[in-house]
Amino acid sequence: MMNVTVWNENRHEKTNPEVQAVYPEGIHGALSNFLKENHSVQTATLDQEDHGLSDELLNSTDVLIWWGHVAHEEVSDHIVEKVKNRVLDGMGLIVLHSGHFSKIFKTLMGTGCDLKWREADEKERLWVVDPSHPITKDIGEYIELEKEEMYGEHFDIPAPDELVFLSWFEGGEVFRSGCTYKRGNGKVFYFRPGHETYPTYHNKEIQKVIRNAVQWAAPVNRARPVYGNAKPLEAIGSN
Repeated sequence: MMNVTVWNENRHEKTNPEVQAVYPEGIHGALSNFLKENHSVQTATLDQEDHGLSDELLNSTDVLIWWGHVAHEEVSDHIVEKVKNRVLDGMGLIVLHSGHFSKIFKTLMGTGCDLKWREADEKERLWVVDPSHPITKDIGEYIELEKEEMYGEHFDIPAPDELVFLSWFEGGEVFRSGCTYKRGNGKVFYFRPGHETYPTYHNKEIQKVIRNAVQWAAPVNRARPVYGNAKPLEAIGSN
């Protein structure tokens, strides 16, 4: 059992009846409800003190899940720096859907993380392109979602360490929808599905991917490498 923290900006749920109907407990509530079957789960939201991410909580978190959309710029740079350092120390990070534009994801990627998008109730088919990857455990050749928001290439991210899912959309676009990265001692997984007006996080296969990703992103118990000026391990002879 790991300590998982689900972070959600929790703004759409307060203002949009359509989102409230789909996620009456908030997106963070929907995610935590299925994850707490196997893990100790806490939630945090933007409007809490320190965005809910106190030093105590972050230091005890094994894997952090991040969902944001309309309030990326309201996230404090100080909190982003703390989250980044925890990832470098070994905390796993799973970034969902529009979290591609979050400060923490852009900071860790070092690119603009922009893309094409369209809301047109399109079918999405997420193809498994790395069937040996642990994130795809118990997933078939693809996951089909009846309606989702389209994200299309070009996705302005670094080439993934591993590409796990590739999406096709009804309108013809494709998108790198499941990407892994290593940053410091930590592991990062970006997973595309999850527009707030669709019941994507109630889908059992999507839940399975997120469960698998939590297991994959689990910290490795080791100290960070030592950097800076180093004394020689062996005697250095002189000519």
